[in-house]
Amino acid sequence: MTVKEIIDRLGLQCLNEANLEEEVTGAYASDLLSDVMGNARSGQIWITMQTHKNVTAIASLKDIPAVILVRSGVPDADMLAHAQDEDICLLVSQDAAFEVCGKLYELIK
Repeated sequence: MTVKEIIDRLGLQCLNEANLEEEVTGAYASDLLSDVMGNARSGQIWITMQTHKNVTAIASLKDIPAVILVRSGVPDADMLAHAQDEDICLLVSQDAAFEVCGKLYELIK
């Protein structure tokens, strides 16, 4: 399933159009940056409530094509600019992380 298909199926807001055709292999949900650095895998979507530049830095390092900000998270200007520079798709969901995880699991399993 591609990032674009996930956006469409979950009704996510896309803040920048990067990696839309990238294949998604799974998802990783965590707000602890060191946890994501140690455990997330390339090709996964990251689900978080963190809205600062360090998120996109780690996403770039781990080759994560997209980040979903839950609970209508608003990225700070540095995060959005860095996401655009690093071609990381920033997505926003109104749902809490629990709901986003469940919906993604059903789509990707």
